[in-house]
Amino acid sequence: MPATNARKTTRVLIVGGGYVGMYTALRLQRKLRREISRGQVHITVIDPQSYMTYQPFLPEAAAGNLEPRHVVAPLRRVLNRCTILNGRVLSIDHAARRARVRVVGAELMADGERELTYDRLVVALGSVSKTLPIPGLSECGIGFKTLGEAIYLRNHVLAQMDIAASSEDERVRRRTLTFVFVGGGYAGVEALGELEDMARDACKWYPAITPGDMRWVLVEATGRILPEVGEEMGRWTVETLRRRGIEVKLGTQLKSAEDGTIVLSDGEEFESGTLVWTAGVKPNPVLAATSLPLDERGRLKVTAELVVEGVEGVYSAGDNAAVPDLTKPGQYCAPNAQHAVRQARRLADNLVADLRGQPRQPYRHAYVGSVASLGLYKGVANVYGTKLRGFPAWFLHRTYHLSRMPTINRKARVTADWTLSTFFRREIVSMGEIHRPREEFALATGRREASLQR
Repeated sequence: MPATNARKTTRVLIVGGGYVGMYTALRLQRKLRREISRGQVHITVIDPQSYMTYQPFLPEAAAGNLEPRHVVAPLRRVLNRCTILNGRVLSIDHAARRARVRVVGAELMADGERELTYDRLVVALGSVSKTLPIPGLSECGIGFKTLGEAIYLRNHVLAQMDIAASSEDERVRRRTLTFVFVGGGYAGVEALGELEDMARDACKWYPAITPGDMRWVLVEATGRILPEVGEEMGRWTVETLRRRGIEVKLGTQLKSAEDGTIVLSDGEEFESGTLVWTAGVKPNPVLAATSLPLDERGRLKVTAELVVEGVEGVYSAGDNAAVPDLTKPGQYCAPNAQHAVRQARRLADNLVADLRGQPRQPYRHAYVGSVASLGLYKGVANVYGTKLRGFPAWFLHRTYHLSRMPTINRKARVTADWTLSTFFRREIVSMGEIHRPREEFALATGRREASLQR
């Protein structure tokens, strides 16, 4: 290896532990096993979390079909030949080959912010929720990109049903049983479909609530939903959701959500205790704190070989990169899991090729198609031009994503969860107190202090 020898260690820094970051590191540690064991290559992965979330399974985790811990891959177990550093990158100075990092728990240590040097850099920061300056959104809304948000949303929906079942105030019941989802892409449609299915099933244990008492609303600014599955299947999905009693409002925008009062662009106004925002993503804003070239949308400019344009030793892929789609000249690859996983493999192979003085290969992948779950035994798919709906699409969705789930351990656990759910009903317990773990203790402490004063 021209770039590595016994006297010099090549330091590879991977910023981000999501799809691109984890799969790149996983492939690198396999292909560079000998060099890593000899100390010729050292790989560091930086991410605030110690796990990678397999996001296509978040809706099922939120609906209780999957144990939340089973939809994540622990980085330290999967990347056992890499160094995992939990923290956030604050800035990158590539001219000096340095990244400034604030580690988790920085307030407890003297070296909470530190600089890391590197020889090769992989930028895999991914994306964050794209929000708009809508009054009340930041106070009332919740996203659906992380495991924490999925768990919270499940507990919240069930807690809203608990409130409605315990109240005789019709206004309170209407508010708590109204659920609004903004955004008709994968995240919004799948989350809505799974949670509505869960809540409908839970009504069997709430005598005071019927499915007809609940109001589920999907708000989409454009004239279609799920554009990835094609126009025909998108229309079928709209019709299917409406037959389930779900209101699908196309060509409609959220104008305000102050104090839980939802105001839509079509003039409708109503109260809701749940507002889920899934209206798109944008590249991680940390990219702006680098000296690397960005396009007008804030994405890194990269070549088809997944190297940053005009910069030596920097690679990128996934949501934070504008990757040319060689199958559609002039266009870029869609920001989805299918591309991210495949790009990570090509990126790792090209990085290894650079270390060994071999030629790189461009990323070329024809889009296979899309699958989406709409609840238990319900789905829609468009794969290689073949359109599926209902149970076949749902089964294909599960099969495809199970095959992409990293590690045999997680595949087995997910399969076990699905098998058990065939024989037992979903749990309908709200554990909202896990989001406020100190509340009960603080209350007890306050009562004790009050009694001592008396």
